[in-house]
Amino acid sequence: MTATVSREALAAAVAEKYRRNKEKKIGTYYPDTGPLRRALYPKHMQFFEAGARYRERMMMAANRVGKTEGVGGYELVLHLTGEYPSWWKGRRFNRPIKAWAAGDTGKTVRDILQEKLLGPMGDMGTGLIPKTSIMKVMNKAGIADAVEIIMVKNHFGGVSRLTLKSYDQRREAFQGTEQDVILLDEEPPLDVYTECLMRTMTNNGLVMLTFTPLMGMSEVVLSFLPGGKMSDVDPEIDESSSKFFVIASWDDVPHLSESAKKQLLESIPPFQRDSRARGIPQLGSGAIYPVPESEIVVPDFQTPKHWPRGFALDVGWNRTAAIWGAHDRDSDILYMYSEHYRSHAEPSVHAEAIKGRGKWIPGCIDPAARGRSQRDGEQLMQQYVDLGLPLTTAINAKEAGIYNVWQRLSYGKMKIFKSLSNWLAEFRLYRRDEKGQVVKVNDHLMDCTRYLSMSASEIMITEPFKKDEDEEGSVVRPGGHAWMS
Repeated sequence: MTATVSREALAAAVAEKYRRNKEKKIGTYYPDTGPLRRALYPKHMQFFEAGARYRERMMMAANRVGKTEGVGGYELVLHLTGEYPSWWKGRRFNRPIKAWAAGDTGKTVRDILQEKLLGPMGDMGTGLIPKTSIMKVMNKAGIADAVEIIMVKNHFGGVSRLTLKSYDQRREAFQGTEQDVILLDEEPPLDVYTECLMRTMTNNGLVMLTFTPLMGMSEVVLSFLPGGKMSDVDPEIDESSSKFFVIASWDDVPHLSESAKKQLLESIPPFQRDSRARGIPQLGSGAIYPVPESEIVVPDFQTPKHWPRGFALDVGWNRTAAIWGAHDRDSDILYMYSEHYRSHAEPSVHAEAIKGRGKWIPGCIDPAARGRSQRDGEQLMQQYVDLGLPLTTAINAKEAGIYNVWQRLSYGKMKIFKSLSNWLAEFRLYRRDEKGQVVKVNDHLMDCTRYLSMSASEIMITEPFKKDEDEEGSVVRPGGHAWMS
């Protein structure tokens, strides 16, 4: 009987320990001993400690080193709760704080930042913020399962307030009241970063940037580099400056094995390896898609009617371009089968040409077209919608889109019809300059390809069956369905 009770007691104790660890995940980070002890994370510790001296801190980090959860998210939660570990040498607040955390888009903030902080929907309290510290959560309008405000119990009494934002809300959304801490978990546009500095200036607040530097030597990155140049050695601490940065590579963390690093490296295009593996701003020049044409070009053929289709549109007076794609779901190959490429024509001319490929085919358009004027001041996207084109705004994450297309081309999951002469001409010239920046010349179809590859799963549909009239009357056959692969 005693043995039975002991086993039951042991099981209960194990279950309770699991529950506590699950609901106070943050307490498991950076232990004193073990294979993941904090001494093996020197760059992370350096970043934390610098917060006691520097108002602006940037970590340029390789993928998978823990920048979102183990760096930015971890420190943010310490400030929200006021519960600092005994070893903490960074900035401390002895009161509740007001804070922002932001990323690229509302959806990526929900899927990454929000989940790291709160845990998955349906299991809230299993993220970095302890379950017992979550006082209230307020949802965000317009995005399913997205949270906008999190109220967090503070150790010193009162409640901290965290607001989740995204860069696609534009600079205006970052105006307003002063904040104590702002976490920017992907590289922000310069105007957004400037606004964040304004929100933390009067109260000596903190701004933390944690990102993989895929945008090259951007204005934000350059503002942190002494003399605007990268150094081969770690930056020296300069107490007279308000800025601090650190670079973290795969070799700076113990949780990535050599085999894992090898597998990750093989999946990264050559021009992104320095940034994704070493945390160094992307500087590679040359062809953006270093893939032989012989491996991606195929003879034209009649695509089956049951394949989902869609198009992408890039508009402008000097050049308007569109590309059509069809998806073979069995092989997961996206075939680019038609193009439109014309300059100095009114939207009505382009719209008729586009509808000639199939009025039912849905499309996506450069998001900038929502506010761009062509000749008469009207919004271009609305003009095209009024002309009968079924359009939505495309996903316009440039580097993510380039990576998506590169992967498809490299793995044989995107093929180009031989007749697309304008596409091939742009493909041959599509390159980066010596600073790693995309050369913005004759790249309209390249942009369209990126839009379509990123937005395909949301817009592509099969051709709807039409009503057929016969002697018996009207017969309606089943309609098409959305591509949801």
